[in-house]
Amino acid sequence: MLPFSKLSFWERSIYTDGIDFTIIGAGIVGMSTALHLRRANPSAKIVLIERGYLPTGASTKNAGFTCFGSPTELNDDLSKMDEGTVWDTVSMRMEGLRELFSLVDPERIQYEACGSWDIIHEEEESLTPDFLAYLNEKLFGISGENNVYTEDKTKLIDSGFSGVKTAYYNRLEGAIHTGKLIEELHRSCTNEGIQFLFGVNVLSFESYDSSVEIHTSMGQLQTAKLLVCTNAFAKDYLSDIQAARAQVLVTKPISNLAVHGTFHMEAGYYYFRNVGNRLLFGGGRNLDFTGETSTEFETTLLIQEKLKQYLHELILPNTPVEIDYSWSGIMAVGSEKKPIIQKTNKNIAFGVRMGGMGVAIGASVGKQLSKIFS
Repeated sequence: MLPFSKLSFWERSIYTDGIDFTIIGAGIVGMSTALHLRRANPSAKIVLIERGYLPTGASTKNAGFTCFGSPTELNDDLSKMDEGTVWDTVSMRMEGLRELFSLVDPERIQYEACGSWDIIHEEEESLTPDFLAYLNEKLFGISGENNVYTEDKTKLIDSGFSGVKTAYYNRLEGAIHTGKLIEELHRSCTNEGIQFLFGVNVLSFESYDSSVEIHTSMGQLQTAKLLVCTNAFAKDYLSDIQAARAQVLVTKPISNLAVHGTFHMEAGYYYFRNVGNRLLFGGGRNLDFTGETSTEFETTLLIQEKLKQYLHELILPNTPVEIDYSWSGIMAVGSEKKPIIQKTNKNIAFGVRMGGMGVAIGASVGKQLSKIFS
């Protein structure tokens, strides 16, 4: 590829000269940040740098859930975290989804308000009615919505699951096509005159008095302000970030697929949904927390075999099914389930560590990050 030093006058004038804001990472957070920057700075030159030919990380690798907290995940969080922090996190996720739908038309990203079901295995302990009532009370305080969570055993029968005893329905969650989400954000950015440099890997950057020098695989760039939106890949710059790989598989088309909607199991560590007449199934990071801190886009036999076991024995026990292919995405977690939105000096800021909830909070993080230099 051609280095920046060999670009023409015309190319430099559009892409590399006189940059006001440079954003590293063209995923949900990066493009949301760019759109909010444009609203506040109509004439600014805004450039997004992305190392891949597509956004590389988790933005287009996830399962496409618009989720904010399954009952068993919230139960697990409440056993480990301060109660106020748990509900602040849920509130942040719900606000983030509202912000997302203010940036993109839900219809154009194939949003389905299908709800979600949190499945309880036969050997697992069910949640108590009192705990479900507590969850609903808290959700009403956050959203103004009554009875968000209800027990629903009928869905298990209709879906043909095996080895499960109950499920908890969340009527406010849903599903999107995350590829179309990125497509829509990209379209909005280009319509707003925001430029993209794909296939450019940022190696390092240095802040000076009134600018930042960015060293890339294509040469050097100068920008007035730099915003880093690379999630797990910011761990070289900030301490409390840990990569968390998520593995996913998708089946070949299944005749008369009875599974419709979005589903969680085991405190959210497993999740699946239908995509048309295919089943998309991911998770299993809890089988190997240490191994899944990798930033390599690989799958492992241990986790893929567990996904296949659950698929054949629990989800589709009486249905012939073939795996089409698998993939992985890299999330970012830390000591807290909240993002890092931080200015490290007067010219550089970070919006990272989505905690596996980039769809839910990415747009909101972008909005907050865009205001950090105001």
